Amino acid sequence: MIVVDSNVICYLFLKNGKTALAESAIEKDPTWVCPLLWRSEIRNVLSVYVRKGLVTLSDAQAVMEQALKLMAGHEQDIDSSHVLKLAAESTCSAYDCEFVALAKDFGIPLITVDKKILSQFPDVAIALDQYVVV
Repeated sequence: MIVVDSNVICYLFLKNGKTALAESAIEKDPTWVCPLLWRSEIRNVLSVYVRKGLVTLSDAQAVMEQALKLMAGHEQDIDSSHVLKLAAESTCSAYDCEFVALAKDFGIPLITVDKKILSQFPDVAIALDQYVVV
């Protein structure tokens, strides 16, 4: 089981240069967990893609449905005190700290491409490209 940030989920469903890495990550460990926040973050990415004409609204809705199926039963509520403590001790957003808190609470790695998270939380954060080659 691993925590993945919302970008990793996006890479799995929105084909780009990191899609193969996301596919390798899910082959390596198919149990992905996230804070509930992931839903809003994915919806935001999809809305930007629609506005830019990169995907149709119908395609965005289909991606969201696929992502919801993938994450069904793997969404976690996060302790606000823990998130706020991590945010206060770093320069990461509270949003990012939700993923960090979940990884710390479960004692599992957080797979991410976020350079700030990687530099400030090296005890739990692993770069996506590093995770798939380990």
